[in-house]
Amino acid sequence: MKKDILTLLDLEKEDFERLFKRSRELKARHRKGIYDRSLEGKTLGLLFEKQSTRTRLSLEAAVIQLGGVSVFISAKDTQLDRDEPIKDTARVLSRFVDGLAIRTFSHTVVEEFAEYSTIPIINALTDRYHPCQILSDILTIIECKGRYSELKIAWVGDGNNVAHSWINAASVLGLDLFLACPDGYMPDEKITEKARDKGCGKISITSDPFEAASEADVIYTDVWASMGQESEQTERKKVFEPFRVNSQLIKKASKDVIVMHCLPAHRGEEISEDVLEGPNSVVWDQSENKLHMHKAILEILMGKGKTAEV
Repeated sequence: MKKDILTLLDLEKEDFERLFKRSRELKARHRKGIYDRSLEGKTLGLLFEKQSTRTRLSLEAAVIQLGGVSVFISAKDTQLDRDEPIKDTARVLSRFVDGLAIRTFSHTVVEEFAEYSTIPIINALTDRYHPCQILSDILTIIECKGRYSELKIAWVGDGNNVAHSWINAASVLGLDLFLACPDGYMPDEKITEKARDKGCGKISITSDPFEAASEADVIYTDVWASMGQESEQTERKKVFEPFRVNSQLIKKASKDVIVMHCLPAHRGEEISEDVLEGPNSVVWDQSENKLHMHKAILEILMGKGKTAEV
């Protein structure tokens, strides 16, 4: 039975733990020069409508390092760009590849692909969610802090797709998540309400970044204007100015706070140069961990002799 990862609500806590465990094993083996072949003979399709650096390269490297191959498909170069129905493309690609990672705008696109595909569908980013990013981010927190529980995780910035996936993770794992967003740029209320209804974890939302950062163990930020919001850049700069992660904000956090950013970073906007390059920053380890988490995801969903029951 195939398994998709469209949002983090597709996973149970045991699934998270399995992915954390396996990604750490694969990272350790990679560091020792041990080469795994669990995807030998397997092909991953990458159907991308949005630009990408880290997500694309980490997925391609992950499948290659596990013995498989990847095929990159620019959405604008397919018949989808000439109005072929998604359900037709999904059924055809299911005959060609063993898994499909999709990076697009509308979340309904990945949902429709999942409905009509017979292969695993992986959300590599939509305007609504970015689940695999958060899986690798929590892996980084585990490496730095030894756990993800009993930590205050502060999100500072836009209530965007990454924030939504953090909210989903908090509702499954019982995280203490504190989000600081400007008025008018808060996370989607339906996503937040659904998370709170699960009764697991603590999700707090404020418009005061210093309240969120107070005694925080983790401070996380992202760009102020995501892909597709370029026309809002000037206005957003004015609104988000007080939400910059800088040395003043870091002083409110715990002494051993770690600072995270999913990149690319606009230095001097959402994060200051000295913080991004400072001793509290773990963004480069965070970025590397996309490779190891993607290996675990692909191995479990597509690997030979593996069950798809993540």
